[in-house]
Amino acid sequence: MQDNTNTPTTLFDLLGGETGIRSLVDHFYDHMDLDGEFALIRQLHPASLGGSRDKLHWFLCGWSGGPDLYIERFGHPRLRARHLPYPIGIAERDQWMACMRLAMQDSQLDPDLQQRLGESFHATADWMRNRGA
Repeated sequence: MQDNTNTPTTLFDLLGGETGIRSLVDHFYDHMDLDGEFALIRQLHPASLGGSRDKLHWFLCGWSGGPDLYIERFGHPRLRARHLPYPIGIAERDQWMACMRLAMQDSQLDPDLQQRLGESFHATADWMRNRGA
């Protein structure tokens, strides 16, 4: 019998692996696509969200300690550089965060995990801003 008490648990594991991350991403983009309150950030995306869903899923898998699916396909994420063509200010950051908070709730993540992820996501979302307002 293997003793797993000393095995660190990654965010990837806490999120439910690829299946859990796909669920989180799908909830996120469902809110963005279907909730009119997120029209500002929805308009920054292509008509079909399939590619965006896949890219966020692949990115979050690696970011959370799972397989580097995004890097295998595209190389280093270069998040800020890849998002520079899109106007991202405080309103866009806040809408992105609201979508992600709803997605975390929909995914029924542990409240402590939601808090931890929320802090990390907010720091990254704020760093992505390329407009003052």
